[in-house]
Amino acid sequence: MAQRLLLDGLGAERLSARDKGIPERAFGMTVEAFLATAPRLSEFWTPLIALDDSAMRSNVDVMAAWTRERGLELMPHGKTTMAPALWQRQLDAGCPGITLANMDQVRAARTFGLEEIMLANAVVDPRSLRWLAEELADPEFRFLSWADSVDTVERMQSALREIGVPRRVDVCVELGAPGGRTGARTLDEAGEIARLIAASDVLRLAGVAGYEGSLGHDRSPEALAAVRRYLGDQIALHDSLAELYDDEGDVFVTAGGSAYFDLVAEVYAPAIARGERTRWTLRSGAYIVHDDGFYRGISPLDETYDGDHGILRSAMHGWTRVVSHPEPGLALLDGGKRDLPFDEGLPTPQGVAADPGAALAPLAGATVSSMNDQHTFLRLTDAGVGIGDVVRLGLSHPCTAFDKWHYLPVVASAEDDRVVELVRTFF
Repeated sequence: MAQRLLLDGLGAERLSARDKGIPERAFGMTVEAFLATAPRLSEFWTPLIALDDSAMRSNVDVMAAWTRERGLELMPHGKTTMAPALWQRQLDAGCPGITLANMDQVRAARTFGLEEIMLANAVVDPRSLRWLAEELADPEFRFLSWADSVDTVERMQSALREIGVPRRVDVCVELGAPGGRTGARTLDEAGEIARLIAASDVLRLAGVAGYEGSLGHDRSPEALAAVRRYLGDQIALHDSLAELYDDEGDVFVTAGGSAYFDLVAEVYAPAIARGERTRWTLRSGAYIVHDDGFYRGISPLDETYDGDHGILRSAMHGWTRVVSHPEPGLALLDGGKRDLPFDEGLPTPQGVAADPGAALAPLAGATVSSMNDQHTFLRLTDAGVGIGDVVRLGLSHPCTAFDKWHYLPVVASAEDDRVVELVRTFF
C-alpha cells in the first residue's frame, strides 16, 4: 500500500495577494473553500502557468507501466516540482520513495512524513548531518545519500562520530565521467571510496549511483554512445563491489534523468535478469508534466515512441497577455523570466485566446525571440494578436518552471478549464 503523505494542512492554507495569479475573490478563503466554488482558469490573472490533470494522470500511468515492465524501480526526482501533492500521485502509482537534491528539500519533505528519500548529492554540512542523525531515530525513515571522494567520506564520518548516530547512514558511491558533473572520475577512485565506506562504523555501503544526463544533450550517436559507456561502467563498478556489500540493508544501482532512461533500462537489463537483490532504480522526475521543448525533443516516450504504454503528454502551459504592440511584427507579453522557464529553450506560441483556458485560435508563424524579467518578445508574421489578447505558450524544462510559483492551478483537461486543484510548491 502506498505511503500517505501528510497533506491535509495544504487545503487549510489561506489565499492572499501574495499568491500571484490567484483571483481576488479567493483572498481570505482556504484553498479547499476556494476549490469548492468551482473556479475557472479564465478567472486567474496573467501571467500564469497552469497544469493539466488529465495529462499528468496519463503520464504517471505511462511511466509506472514502462518501468514495471522492465524490472526497474522509480524514485522520481522531487526537486522537479517540490510539490508533495504531486509526489503523492507518484507514490500512489508504485514509487517506493522520492529523490531530492539537497538537505533543505529533504527537511521539507520530512515535514510531510515522507519515509524513503534518496539524496542525489553528498551531505557534508555538520548542521544538516546533526539534523539527519536525529531523524534516523525514526525506524521508518529510510535515507540514502551519495559520496564521490575520500574527503566527502572522511567529513561525514568525522561529523557523525562527534554527533552520534542511531544507525549507519546508507551511502552510494557516485561514479562520474570526464566532462560530466560530480562523481569519481575513474573506477579505481570509486573503488577506493567504496572500501572506505564499507569499513566505516557510521556509514554503510549501499550501492552505486550517478547521473548520465550531463554526458549528452541530444540523441546523436556520440551522445548515446557516451551514455551507454557510462552506464556500463556503473555495472562494472557494482560487480566489483560485490564482496563489500553487507546483508543489513538494500543495495542500489541508480541512474536516469528524464532524457535517457531508455538507455538505462537497456544497459541494466542483463544485470536485472541475474535476479540479485539489487534495487535497479530510475530517478526521472520531469515525466509527470513533460514539456513542449527540451524533453519533447529528447524523451524516448514522446509522440515518436510506438511502445505499448502510450506517450508522455505536455501537462504544463504558460498563459500570457499582450500588453504592448509597439511596432509591426512585435508584441510584448506580460510574462518573462520571473514567471516562465527559459534555460532549456524559449517558450513556443501555441495559439491566441480571449482568456486563460479559452478555446485557442491559430497563431501561425509566431515565435518568441527573447525574454526579459517580466516581458516576452513575440514576433509575428501578420497582425495576429491585439492588446489584451491571451497567448498560450508551450514551455521547456519543468525543473525551472515550478520554482517560480507558490500555487499552480490544475485544470481538468486541455478541453475543460475547471480548476480542480491548486498545487503548492515548497522551494
